[in-house]
Amino acid sequence: MSNTIYIGYDFTVTPLHPAVEILIAELGYAGFESFVETETGVTAYIQKDEWRSDILEDIQILDSDEFEITFEFNEIEQVNWNAEWERNFNPIIVDDVCAVRAPFHEKFDTKYDIIIEPKMSFGTGHHETTHMMIQYILKNDFTDKTVLDMGCGTGVLAILAEMKGAKKLEAIDIDNWCYLNSVENVERNNCHKISVYEGDVSLLKNKAYDIIIANINRNILLQDIPEYATCLNAKGLLFLSGFYFDDIPVIEELCNKMNLKRVDTLQRNDWVALKFEKE
Repeated sequence: MSNTIYIGYDFTVTPLHPAVEILIAELGYAGFESFVETETGVTAYIQKDEWRSDILEDIQILDSDEFEITFEFNEIEQVNWNAEWERNFNPIIVDDVCAVRAPFHEKFDTKYDIIIEPKMSFGTGHHETTHMMIQYILKNDFTDKTVLDMGCGTGVLAILAEMKGAKKLEAIDIDNWCYLNSVENVERNNCHKISVYEGDVSLLKNKAYDIIIANINRNILLQDIPEYATCLNAKGLLFLSGFYFDDIPVIEELCNKMNLKRVDTLQRNDWVALKFEKE
């Protein structure tokens, strides 16, 4: 992959929040693979083979009157992802209990210490949705549970779930970079109960879980929730995130049809995470 040519877009965003989070989400839908937040906005990367001249046509936030967003782009060869992340990736601490850091950061005095080298994957803990999912894992009992982390990104949620006592875990992502990075991070954190797979919801046939974690996006969730419900054991828990507050009604309506009842809600800025229980 080192010879892959990328197109890099440097976005300058005013005000930064929540515009940067929304922009990253929309760029992700459009096919951008990696994002590095900067002091003035975000740099987004897409493989040249996946790029087209009208790639930003459907990025709605660029037309918003609430934010001022400008950009420039150029061709980049042999991006040093580790250097990019090392320059921009700051450690985070969630609820004074769980630290998420890179190998080059000093260890924190927290109950849970997760080391990830994110490279091109999503799910560093910085984004609101990952942060809320970490909070949910911290708040709930995972002892001896079978767990699915769907759209695992860096694997950080599965790693924390094993640290919380889950007995068997599966982490799945459709993106090859995420799959490879999750495998590395699982090993890096000395986890032995997590199996990582590259693929989509089709891998869930004849599976059963006590807890399913899915931090993806609204459209994928709406496609996949029926499969999650089928795989979820009685009284099982489903944690969902990757969408906005305004998306709650359509998500909840589908979940209710699948006998999933909402029992808790978290919100950070415009993003939400929901907890459902199977009736």
